Amino acid sequence: IDDSIKLGDGNCDGSQYNTEECGWDGGDCVEGYPDCRVANPIKVGNGNCDGGEYNTEECGWDGGDCVEGYPDCRVANPIKVGNGNCDGGEYNTEECGWDGGDCIIPDWPNCHVDSPENLGNGRCNHHGGYNTAQ
Repeated sequence: IDDSIKLGDGNCDGSQYNTEECGWDGGDCVEGYPDCRVANPIKVGNGNCDGGEYNTEECGWDGGDCVEGYPDCRVANPIKVGNGNCDGGEYNTEECGWDGGDCIIPDWPNCHVDSPENLGNGRCNHHGGYNTAQ
């Protein structure tokens, strides 16, 4: 490297410094995300969706801690969003795109319920928003 004083100086200098051999610029850069520039690289991929500058494509949606395409979606298990199953609850919100589209019912796109399989099941479900005009 050209200038070893740049390693671990608090600034991600990129290119030759941002390599495994140089410890991702002495910890200044984020391993696996060379274009991710954040204040505290250790937060990327720490199991908590930190949002903001961490929840970007360059930072891999906070190293997988956040949900791609839904920057305001904060859920316990981001991999469930858009997995083909309506998980309901915290996943079935506008911020999470109605569970990444899993909870959107084609015939009733404005009807957002946690168990869409209950719609048209032959029983009147009086709770949870099922008995509405939507």
